[in-house]
Amino acid sequence: MEISIGGETFHVLDEGSADKAVVMLSNPLGGTLRFWEPQMAALLAHFRVVRYDSRGHGASAAPEGPYKIAQLGGDALAILDALAITKTHWLGLSMGSMTGQWLLAHAGNRFGRAVLASTAAQIPTAEMWNARIRTVEEAGMSAIAVSAAGRWFTQGFRDTHPEKVESIMEMVRKTPPRGYVAGCAAIRDMDLREPIKTIKNSVLVIAGRHDPGTTPSMNALVANSIEGAKLITLEASHMSNIEAAANFTEAVIDFLTAGERKS
Repeated sequence: MEISIGGETFHVLDEGSADKAVVMLSNPLGGTLRFWEPQMAALLAHFRVVRYDSRGHGASAAPEGPYKIAQLGGDALAILDALAITKTHWLGLSMGSMTGQWLLAHAGNRFGRAVLASTAAQIPTAEMWNARIRTVEEAGMSAIAVSAAGRWFTQGFRDTHPEKVESIMEMVRKTPPRGYVAGCAAIRDMDLREPIKTIKNSVLVIAGRHDPGTTPSMNALVANSIEGAKLITLEASHMSNIEAAANFTEAVIDFLTAGERKS
C-alpha cells in the first residue's frame, strides 16, 4: 500500500493476522522492505508484520537530503499512526537499527521489544561518509554496490552464495542516488550515545563477528548503554540476517516471543 506522510509517499506492506502483536521492520541503507524475506515466514507465524521502504529507498519518496535520524524515526511513527497501531515491536538492521535507537529513546512507549542488528550509536568519521557520498555522485550506485559486497558479506559467503549476495546488490544498484546520499548524511551526523542511555525497553543487539562497518565493539557499546540489553554475536559480516539467516531468525523469534504477556 501507499501511505502519504506530509505529502510524501511511503511504500508499506502490512501482512498477517490483525489479532496478533505487531512487529515493524526497518531496512538498512541501500536496502528495501524485501531485505527481510528470509525472516518473513517465521515472523508471520507469530506476528502481524509491518515493513516499509525507508525514506529515499525502494518505492518510497526520495526527496533531496540531507536526512536526519530523527526524521527517519518520525516517518516510522507516522506510518504507525496511519495504520492506527499504538504499539509494536521493532526489528531493524544497520540504518534501520539506528532509527530504532532514536525511536526507543524518544518514543519508547510506542514500542515493546526491539532487535537492533548490526548497530552503532555513532559511526566515524565524517570524511568517510563524505567520501562515500562523492563516490555516488561521481561513479553512481553500481560502484557503491561493488564496494558494499565486500563489507557486507564474508569472502566465504560471497564464494558459496553468490546469488544471495547479488540479490542484495541489486537492491543497492536500484536505490535512488539522492536517497542513498541523504541516508549517508543521516548516519554521518548521528550521535545517539547519550540518548540511548535512557531506553527502558527490552532490547536484543545482534552483532556480526566479521562486520567491518558496525563492528562488534560498536554493537557492544549500544548493548552496554541500555539497561538489561542482551547481546549476541553471529558468524557473519554486516548482513547477518542473510549470511546467518537461520540463527538470526531463531534469535529474533525467541527474543520477541519470550514472555509475551509482559510486553
